[in-house]
Amino acid sequence: MKEYILETLESGGDLTAQVIILRELAASIIACFIFLSYRLSHDGSIYSKKFNVTLAALTIVTTTVMIVIGNNIALSLGMVGALSIVRFRTAIKDSRDTVYIFWAIVVGICCGAGDYLVAGIGSAFAFALMLVFGRIKNDSRVLIIIRAARVNEEKIEAIIFDRYMRKAKLKVKNTTKDNIELIYETTRKVLNKADSRGSLVSDDIYAIGGVEYFNIVMQNDDISS
Repeated sequence: MKEYILETLESGGDLTAQVIILRELAASIIACFIFLSYRLSHDGSIYSKKFNVTLAALTIVTTTVMIVIGNNIALSLGMVGALSIVRFRTAIKDSRDTVYIFWAIVVGICCGAGDYLVAGIGSAFAFALMLVFGRIKNDSRVLIIIRAARVNEEKIEAIIFDRYMRKAKLKVKNTTKDNIELIYETTRKVLNKADSRGSLVSDDIYAIGGVEYFNIVMQNDDISS
């Protein structure tokens, strides 16, 4: 019984060079589609060439690990123990990057196990989904910061209320004896529409008098590296 358990734990699949090459080749082909999908769904400063290459390499590495593990239970348990001490602390710039990381790992697992059909069909659906919805972006939030004389508070609020069509929400109001600071939150779409209605909103605010500054701060959900 003891010998049987040891043989079961140490047994591995009989893999030929042709099988290994076939699995690595399948993973490489799908990795190219992952690379292309990431490139199409990201643009501007958020696109990272290094991260895109890393996704393709991750697919191949995961496939190799799965080929090594094979049906060897002892080796698979040891591999799980070794990987459990690894801590990945790379900041994710975009929530979509998490999808691509899992996509690369899943493809590597499927190709390493020889399930090419699952890897191919799953990747085809993921590619189509990211192609259609991958370029959707959040409407960037905008903070409008105004510091002026306190006596002009009502006039400023009236202009903001009218020009931004009630879509600028007051988030912060800081006051002193003589001055007031107002912070409004709106969207870039509302901001652009307000400025297209004749004069600029900033010009109307400065025309009141006693305004120290009128600042616009853009915000988004991306995590900077």
